[in-house]
Amino acid sequence: MGPGDLSVILPELLLAVSAMGFLMIGAFTGEDRQAGNLTFATAGVMAALGLVLILGESGRHVAFNGSFVMDEFARFAKVMILWSSAAMLALSRDYMERRGLLRFEFPVLIALATVGMMIMVSAGDLMALYLGLELQSLALYVIAAFRRDGVKSTEAGLKYFILGALSSGLLLYGASLVYGFSGSVRFDSIAAVVQAEGVSVGLTFGLVFLCAGLAFKISAAPFHMWTPDVYEGSPTAVTGFFATAPKAAAGVLFARVLYEGFGDAVEAWRQIVVFIAILSMFWGSVAAIGQTNLKRLMAYSSIGHMGFALVGLAAGTAAGASGLLIYLAIYAVMNVGVFAFMLSMERDGRPVVEISDLAGLHKTRPGVALALGALMFSLTGIPPLAGFFAKYYVFLAAVEAGLAPLAIAGAVASVIGAFYYLRIVKIMYVDPEGEPLDDRLPGLNSAALAVCALIVGLGWLPIFSGFGVTDVGAAAAQALMAR
Repeated sequence: MGPGDLSVILPELLLAVSAMGFLMIGAFTGEDRQAGNLTFATAGVMAALGLVLILGESGRHVAFNGSFVMDEFARFAKVMILWSSAAMLALSRDYMERRGLLRFEFPVLIALATVGMMIMVSAGDLMALYLGLELQSLALYVIAAFRRDGVKSTEAGLKYFILGALSSGLLLYGASLVYGFSGSVRFDSIAAVVQAEGVSVGLTFGLVFLCAGLAFKISAAPFHMWTPDVYEGSPTAVTGFFATAPKAAAGVLFARVLYEGFGDAVEAWRQIVVFIAILSMFWGSVAAIGQTNLKRLMAYSSIGHMGFALVGLAAGTAAGASGLLIYLAIYAVMNVGVFAFMLSMERDGRPVVEISDLAGLHKTRPGVALALGALMFSLTGIPPLAGFFAKYYVFLAAVEAGLAPLAIAGAVASVIGAFYYLRIVKIMYVDPEGEPLDDRLPGLNSAALAVCALIVGLGWLPIFSGFGVTDVGAAAAQALMAR
């Protein structure tokens, strides 16, 4: 390890050192007196690091003999991860504080999970991949059960931990097979073996197990079984975090493994990704129809949306990788906006999460109902909102790669999924008003809801040019393909 290696991992190093420093401050001051300040400080550090990455030196840099890769693909993903983590952490402070859940460990665990995600998306071999994945997962297991006196929260943490251990076992078994039949854990060396010798039976089995483990992390069907219960049982602030940064990180990691390690064997893994994508799209769309709990609905929504994102991955092209990045970025913005509102859903000071609680919202809080309606239309994929273009890019990549039936299946799943999103709009604007929600939306949450609604509503205009996401996403995808 040399100074050059440290400069490449500087963002991760700074965030990890900050987390350790905040941990010491919280431990020595005691009584969680600094928890609120540490939450904002951690969010500020993550937001600043995201800005530094945007302004930093471009190009491809490697560290630790190729185990860690910093390129435009990783840069795009890290900015997305850091900013969505910072947004959800800042929005969570009021919610956690009002319910007596805000402890100094909370922002520290979020920061450590974010460090793990950043390592994941820069992994250049299977060892770094597993290191980042487990660092993220261990922190997420704890915050899922952060409400220690709540049965559902404890159950959520336990389920996530047990099923996470199972997925890690599948991932490690797949990694051992890949190493055994390729002779290396580095993605570039694995790619060289695949190019020279093709995909052997052993490598195929290893690839299947790797995809199974990664599909669990992205909560794609049929490895989604943990998602609804964990989303419902965790505190809403934790659910919001689960729905943003970890999804983006797992999706990007999926792409890096398949494109860099097995880029010359697209046909060997495409059928796996196509199967997972179709099952996720339809399972998420159909299973959400009967949900009455908003958090469970968002869980099934996430399963469906990860299926749509995988449509881009299945293409196996630069356009597919670009579509995947754009989809994940827009999905993160939409979820930050939705959870900015959900964190404030209260009646008589008690949190509520039933969909029926939104009845008549347009009369009591018309601005909030308008913004939330825009986000629901965008999640549906109705033009000209940003959610439509997210699907457009992945479907276009699939068609160009000869996967038109997959794109058609995605369009059908979108129509089915439109039912439960539009039902929320119908409940807000058509259903008779019941007992109103408390008229309480913290300023930060109100601003986040408004900004996210404006982004999904105006991002298509030429003057905004998708806020630069499309061009940057295309450049990032090209960097991945130039392995």
